[in-house]
Amino acid sequence: MSDRESSADDLSLPKATVQKIVSEILPPDLVFSRETRDVLIDCCIEFIGLLSTQANDMAEADAKKTIASDHVIRALVELGFPEYVGPINEVVQEHKETQKGRERKVGKFEASGLTEEELLRKQEELFGLARSKLQSDGSDYKQT
Repeated sequence: MSDRESSADDLSLPKATVQKIVSEILPPDLVFSRETRDVLIDCCIEFIGLLSTQANDMAEADAKKTIASDHVIRALVELGFPEYVGPINEVVQEHKETQKGRERKVGKFEASGLTEEELLRKQEELFGLARSKLQSDGSDYKQT
């Protein structure tokens, strides 16, 4: 196997993951050979790679570091899959609605109820305590 093939495998989706997704989507009474399943999985992985690459190129063209749903939608249209735009927009809208309902996580800073100055003062106190403990416990310790 060449370096190029192994790096492509490193960047690819695990086949087991794609197989699980395909199994969930297809009707349970549908039966096909192992070879057919492998080809289907390879096609899914190739499609996702192609779509990801196209969306990434569009994100870079927009000077963005993160691929947004708009980039994926534009990539689908450009690649000739406009019929997927409607279902993708529905999923994006559902996701946005779900995010609205989630509680925002409160960080330690906000939860403390202290100002930044008070927190900095406490931090300096803790550093001072640590320094004095280190100096009293390690008399042979030399400060640089």
